Amino acid sequence: MSFRRDTITKPIFSWARGVLPAMSDTEREALEAGDVWWDADLFTGDPDWSKLLKVPQARLTDEERAFLGGPVDELCAMLDEWKIFWEWRDLPQDVWHFVKREKFFGMIIPKEFGGLGFSPYAHSEVVRKISTRSIAAAVTVMVPNSLGPGELLMRFGTREQQERWLPRLADGRDIPCFGLTSPEAGSDAASMVDTGIVCKGEFEGREVVGLRLNWHKRYITLGPVATLLGLAFKAYDPDRLVGDREELGITVALIPTNLPGVEIGQRHLPSMQVFQNGPNWGRDVFIPLDYVIGGKERLGQGWKMLMTALAAGRGISLPSLSAAGAAYAARTTGAYARIREQFGISISKFEGVEEPLARINATAYQLDAARRLTCAALNAGIHPAVISGIMKLHATERMRTAIDDAMDIHGGKAVIDGPQNYLGNLHRAVPVGITVEGANILTRNLIVFGQGAIRAHPYLLDEMNALADSDRERGLSAFDKAFWKHVGHSFRTLFRAFGRSWTFGAFAPAPDAGDATPFYRQLSRYSAAFALCADMALLTLGGALKRKEMLSARFGDILSELYLLSAALKRWQDESRQKEDFAALEWCMATGFRTIENRLAEILANLPNRFVAGFLRLVVQPFGARVLGPSDRVVHQCASLVLEPSAARERLTPDLARVDDDGGFARLERAFELVASTDAIARRLRAAQIRDWKEAVAKGVITQAEGEQLAVAREAVTKVIEVDDFAPEALSPIYKKTANVHQFFQELGEQRAAS
Repeated sequence: MSFRRDTITKPIFSWARGVLPAMSDTEREALEAGDVWWDADLFTGDPDWSKLLKVPQARLTDEERAFLGGPVDELCAMLDEWKIFWEWRDLPQDVWHFVKREKFFGMIIPKEFGGLGFSPYAHSEVVRKISTRSIAAAVTVMVPNSLGPGELLMRFGTREQQERWLPRLADGRDIPCFGLTSPEAGSDAASMVDTGIVCKGEFEGREVVGLRLNWHKRYITLGPVATLLGLAFKAYDPDRLVGDREELGITVALIPTNLPGVEIGQRHLPSMQVFQNGPNWGRDVFIPLDYVIGGKERLGQGWKMLMTALAAGRGISLPSLSAAGAAYAARTTGAYARIREQFGISISKFEGVEEPLARINATAYQLDAARRLTCAALNAGIHPAVISGIMKLHATERMRTAIDDAMDIHGGKAVIDGPQNYLGNLHRAVPVGITVEGANILTRNLIVFGQGAIRAHPYLLDEMNALADSDRERGLSAFDKAFWKHVGHSFRTLFRAFGRSWTFGAFAPAPDAGDATPFYRQLSRYSAAFALCADMALLTLGGALKRKEMLSARFGDILSELYLLSAALKRWQDESRQKEDFAALEWCMATGFRTIENRLAEILANLPNRFVAGFLRLVVQPFGARVLGPSDRVVHQCASLVLEPSAARERLTPDLARVDDDGGFARLERAFELVASTDAIARRLRAAQIRDWKEAVAKGVITQAEGEQLAVAREAVTKVIEVDDFAPEALSPIYKKTANVHQFFQELGEQRAAS
């Protein structure tokens, strides 16, 4: 071993130390935050499917189910989204009081501190249901339970801090927000110029060592109404009052917003969404060191703390909202396509409608599968950093596609705003999800593969740590051990990838999963191809790979597809392999396989080392990209999942907020049920080529009772197809001076003529 280390490994070690790019503290802290999980299995090139299938399903306790069926349903009944965003521009006061009283802000806070002590899955289910009723209410509830003072206090706070603040957060006495984004630092949080200077000052009548803070934050959700601000800033200790370093690094602290120097700004209006959001400033705000989350010992550890806690927002809140949006789009669009007729037939029969409807349905199936699997990991105490990034990116992007498809199928019904439009505000909200908690462009191009390649790879992080070791001999020994394991792994991956690619995965490992077994084989094949290509890219490009953002994005897309498709397979297995749902699974697999093969082809076409690219093409894609996507049969079957009342439709769109009012969604549900129940009657009229039900009764085609049923169904459909209109003065204050809009314009014309 010493001969190998000193003779063979040492020159490689010296070369690698010379070319390894320097890693900043923030980069290292981000890499070390959170956990690896199933993503690490996928990165091996030989995933252990039994491990995935043994993951316990995320389930609700009786108490959590009761909360969903009690306070959550009661809250949904209190919400009127049209009035919230058009008339009130806020949640009404009775809603604010209700969410505080019922401890919606304290769902994740343990019972010992007065919270509900709910699991991540329960948190996800609550956000998911509220999202289908009101975006503003969902965001208001999700923020205190994700990235905010509560999560950070639970994970990193001192016992004294927990006992002081958590009960107040749980019962709503304090409303939290978290200030991270600055005008100078959005995605690049390390560039923030917000500062905290360690100094002595007076606080509550006594002189203490503390921090004098100056900051400017914006886009802060709940900021305009917050009483407790979690703040990220860069801490400095110029007088060495707490240690021997001047630059301490990013730090997080609690700032009561009533402290002198805190200024709460006016509200932002993000994409016409009216959840509370706005800027704030601090000018020479002094806090004692025990307001730093975790106390003095946590000075400079804020970035790692934030990256660890970010798993909640990225892995729970936004994926829950996105999964809800896709399921809502599937249910409403399927119902609307079923009841809406053009050219004498339901538009659901048009293949041009079937294609986007199938895409919506399969997206709803896949996003909820991934949400559940991620929540299962979080329930088990795992905080998967890379997977959380995948979830935030792809959940919000796929929601965008699903909502766009829903808008296209609904046409003018979803374009004309008003109380009866159940899709318009959701469509406007999509860009917010795309932008917040890490912009999707950055996440796709830099984070998913950039972080995943180091964290999830079996040996790369060990090699990097060895190369960065200040003790050269110790680093050499550690590098020798990791490097040769890496070499062995690479050769095994090469042979796996070659064998599985040339045999089209026919003999790749797979569990006995019935009709889904071939899908596991293909994922085993693609996992090996991905692992080999990633290793070769890292070998030939080294640190330059992180600057090849388009290559990194393509690798990230493959890793993401491997995870999302794994989740879909896991769901199908967990739900006892429902045959009716298989079309949705087939659609997901065919579309995901097409993406993987296309991304592999794009990587091989653009890898700078053309010799290596040619070699890899021979090994992993000898016949080119061959998967074309879902067949027309699969599209037809997948689209049909939501066109009739069925158990499959309920599984695809479970637990949406349903309020029995005269709103657009309730009208649609009633019309759908009535149309489905009178379908046989309508078919007899069509066969007789009769449109008027009274004529059909007179001719004996249907009975009087059947004719009246059909009339009720048609009236319900008419009410759904209707769109809102408004008096001019209801839309613009300029018309309030006159009751007659025509008179208004006539007078305006006369004034112009006179001038």
